Amino acid sequence: MRTDLDHLPPNKQRELERVVQLIFEEFEDAFALAKHEWKKKGRILKVLLYGSYSRGTWVDEPHTAKGYQSDYDLLIIVNDKRLTDRVKYWLKLDDRLMREYGIAGTLKTPVNFIVHTLGEVNDGLAHGRYFFMDVARDGIGLYQSDDTELHTPKPKTPAQALTMAQEYFDEWIPAAADFSDSAAHLIGKGRYKRAAFLLHQATENLYHCVLLVCTFYTPHVHNLGFLRTQAERIDARLTYVWPSENRKQRGMFEKLKEAYVKARYSKHYRISKEELDWLGEHIEELGRIVHSVCSERLAMLQDELRKAG
Repeated sequence: MRTDLDHLPPNKQRELERVVQLIFEEFEDAFALAKHEWKKKGRILKVLLYGSYSRGTWVDEPHTAKGYQSDYDLLIIVNDKRLTDRVKYWLKLDDRLMREYGIAGTLKTPVNFIVHTLGEVNDGLAHGRYFFMDVARDGIGLYQSDDTELHTPKPKTPAQALTMAQEYFDEWIPAAADFSDSAAHLIGKGRYKRAAFLLHQATENLYHCVLLVCTFYTPHVHNLGFLRTQAERIDARLTYVWPSENRKQRGMFEKLKEAYVKARYSKHYRISKEELDWLGEHIEELGRIVHSVCSERLAMLQDELRKAG
């Protein structure tokens, strides 16, 4: 696996060094007082850069009219499955990275990360999951505790790829529709907070669907911001679903994102019928685009199967 960052500007190279430093600071802090033996033995084995910054296709234009900026995408590989629990062990790192970027300004580029064991990554490669195959092909080692290489990918046959993608499509599209239908029912009954949670679930299911159909992988998170970022890389049409021309529009997506927890547990969470209707319209548009992207992907896999056979 590559370890050089020569294709990146010096400021980006320094910034990634800082990100790795923050990862280890927060990891070591989380387990500094660990009493369980397995926690004491917890280790980060690798930190891999993947995505646009590893491929050299990043965009960094936050101050232009479009205002688009690629994120750093990192895969953190740990030595124990229990360490992959994002809620228990990685929320402080998430918060730290967001503060350094959004408040302190010490990071000029947003950071996304996922956490897996080496076994999970190699299992993904053995089962031909496109996401892990892309990481293995394009990834750059920012930190490696040893020279252990990832396993050689075993791509799926055209028939296997089509079957898996179709199964994901058939599962997740109806699930998203069910959540949307249930939300509409609750809006009619005036139960707005519960409806907001269900709209969150509809959106989450749509993002999981497009990720699974197109890459055979989706991160085990409920954070719509993270899922949105991952999904929008698959097809540019997904980037236009959520307007962001003003603070109110951006705030609407934030309100939807917060609904996963606050709409269920916070007595202070408020959302109006008008806001729910606005969100519903954009989630419906997201559904149409996800359906199109996935249908095109399935058609491509069907074409590959015909050519193979």
